[in-house]
Amino acid sequence: MSIKQDIKTYILENYLFTDDDSQLSDSDSFLEKGILDSTGILEVIYFIEDEYGIKVEDEEMIPENLDSVESLVVFVQHKQGLKAS
Repeated sequence: MSIKQDIKTYILENYLFTDDDSQLSDSDSFLEKGILDSTGILEVIYFIEDEYGIKVEDEEMIPENLDSVESLVVFVQHKQGLKAS
């Protein structure tokens, strides 16, 4: 599975309790749509750290990096040294 699909599946199954991809757009803001709260964001951080072997530094815990599927994909790729697709 791709990074995008892994992250989207994780959010859908753990926070929206569905496997219906249409329930979450890649650009949907987790906070604005009420999908995640601050605890949920921390859980997503733990997920991406475990799943992709990266470390999210305190100064990287900002909405620009973590508030949508799209932003998480770009962030993970950046941390892994990959170009965004």
